[in-house]
Amino acid sequence: MTEHTPARGWFTSSRSSENAACVEVRLSADTVGVRDSKDRSGPALAFDPAAWTDFLTTLKATGPGS
Repeated sequence: MTEHTPARGWFTSSRSSENAACVEVRLSADTVGVRDSKDRSGPALAFDPAAWTDFLTTLKATGPGS
């Protein structure tokens, strides 16, 4: 699912590199938005908060050093 979203409320990880090759995330009560930081006016993916939590949990469990 994609949505076009306003530019407010978006953030990047504090661990993002300086080359701007990252995604931005926006949290709300019912949706987690994810978009390309290089195309802020483009579409964004929208996830259910529970699905986003599962995704992050899996990343942490299978990421570098695991």
